[in-house]
Amino acid sequence: MTLFSVIGAGVAGLAVATELVARGARVQVFDPGGPPGPHGCSWWAGGMLAPWCEYENAEEPVLRLGRQAIDWWADRTEVTRRGTLVVAGTRDLPDLRRFARRTEGFSEVGQAEIKELEPDFQKFGTGLFFADEAHLDPRKAMQDLYRGLMDKGVAFHRKFAPSGLASAIDCRGLHARDLLHDLRGVKGEMLVIRCPDVTLTRPVRLLHPRIPLYIVPRGKGIYMLGATMIESEDSGRITARSMLELLSAAYALNPAFGEAEVLEIGVDLRPAFPDNLPRIRRLGRVIHANGLYRHGYLLAPALAQGVADLALENRHSEMVDEDRA
Repeated sequence: MTLFSVIGAGVAGLAVATELVARGARVQVFDPGGPPGPHGCSWWAGGMLAPWCEYENAEEPVLRLGRQAIDWWADRTEVTRRGTLVVAGTRDLPDLRRFARRTEGFSEVGQAEIKELEPDFQKFGTGLFFADEAHLDPRKAMQDLYRGLMDKGVAFHRKFAPSGLASAIDCRGLHARDLLHDLRGVKGEMLVIRCPDVTLTRPVRLLHPRIPLYIVPRGKGIYMLGATMIESEDSGRITARSMLELLSAAYALNPAFGEAEVLEIGVDLRPAFPDNLPRIRRLGRVIHANGLYRHGYLLAPALAQGVADLALENRHSEMVDEDRA
């Protein structure tokens, strides 16, 4: 039986390895950073499984394929299915109406319904509620995939063995630009804050003219605040502008966030192709799975299934780039 070598232990690599193992394949994983940790953009993700919200500025496959991700993840880690609430300030209500026109799967909610959904956001008079969306803790999800693979005998290595090249699946993200020349990095910046004075039970998105904000509860008064999308490949530090706007937007949601403690600042580059959709390419004897952009946890299951179809059955999913494979 062929031994597949998955290169990269981010969300793409772990999902690919998990899908291959589930179909009976033998797998080993290589990553110089070791087990999942803060050495890749998967660590800094929001963990929102929000295909309807993302459809507002994404292509149709994000909605169709992303809808399948919730059940895939629920079979492997803890998923919270409480929907997504989208709100806007009075001056930004045209943005809320535009958001509604560009997506689907929501119900319009007024102040009383918003108060019932999230009592700490009483000042908003109207919003959109996407009841079928969900979220997860990306760090726990990665650890759960890692432990699940270890339990099934998958070995993790820091150094890649050249002998495994014939059956390699490259999930290195932006590091694969040495071979995927149309891959680019999109800078994302996020904060993890602690604010026990605010209680949220689901992701909330605040539409804002400069930087749309999402805030995702992580439990025990801890929230992930994000995230910027900057066409820049400078991943060194967060900018003062981004931090100011993220915190100002959170304050606009609830002034209690002004007293929040900043626990972490995350900056990394998301790998993206020109159309911001993931691609599977077979170059020589290596399969490349990449380009998850800002949809890492949402589209990783579909990417993994497409890789398994190609590697095990030579069956081409829509993600396979026929012109380059």
